[in-house]
Amino acid sequence: MKLKFTKMHGAGNDFIVVDAVNQQVDLSPQQWARLADRRFGIGADQILIVQKSDTDGCDFRYRIYNSDGGEVEQCGNGARAFVKFVTDKGLSDKRALRVQTMSGIIAPRLEADGSITVDMGAPRLAPAAVPFDADGLAGVAQGDDTLWPLSIAQPGGSQTLLFSVVSMGNPHAVQVVDDVDQAPVAQTGPLIEHHRRFPQRVNAGFMQVVDRGHIRLRVFERGAGETLACGTGSCAAVVAGIRRGLLDSPVRVSARGGELSIAWAGGAAPVYLTGPAVTVFDGEVTV
Repeated sequence: MKLKFTKMHGAGNDFIVVDAVNQQVDLSPQQWARLADRRFGIGADQILIVQKSDTDGCDFRYRIYNSDGGEVEQCGNGARAFVKFVTDKGLSDKRALRVQTMSGIIAPRLEADGSITVDMGAPRLAPAAVPFDADGLAGVAQGDDTLWPLSIAQPGGSQTLLFSVVSMGNPHAVQVVDDVDQAPVAQTGPLIEHHRRFPQRVNAGFMQVVDRGHIRLRVFERGAGETLACGTGSCAAVVAGIRRGLLDSPVRVSARGGELSIAWAGGAAPVYLTGPAVTVFDGEVTV
């Protein structure tokens, strides 16, 4: 079959976006992984599927596949690409949408300057909701947060690191580092992702606090490896930083692929993610 697609990115986090409203789409995880492969396919961090919603009050259903072919709950940068796609393709003329995802409903909005803001909902902070197995661990209080000690195998031996755990509809483990450029993301990212304490695996965030309104961030994403930006990872890092008493909302997040803005009033308030979405090209591929 021939599949029409659009290649997009949000701050360097790149996507294959597929209209499943106007074409039949039924691919296996192996086929999605092949399309996402940067040598044998189109190449992408995630594949985003636009479908009709089966939920009252929602405009669309939004499905996400990582580059390993596995379906995941949420992708903040992808949500911005989603809005630009449905607007540019004439699937919607609304500036504010309600979109059904695996982890709940999100509310993205197209701003007057062309940027896109996504209401990502309130963060989930209880360990069981992440999910994170805290059984037998002694948490360390910092501000309003609890830091959890995890033993991570490092070159030359294991090391105990302190993490904030946050769910933005998907699980995140955030640590503070002195310099993200020197952080061992490629070495420890996979070990954190697959740590036995995270039954659904986890996205590993490495956050450098520049000042109270600015962080630098690298994220080793579950099922995708390190990406140039991570929307939900940026949200989780800012939530962790505010709860630790290190940051004040709003916060500018500098990723390797660009900049995002995160605002959170604390508590049960929603997290707002703002940033760009860019169309690279349209194409058609035989699968």
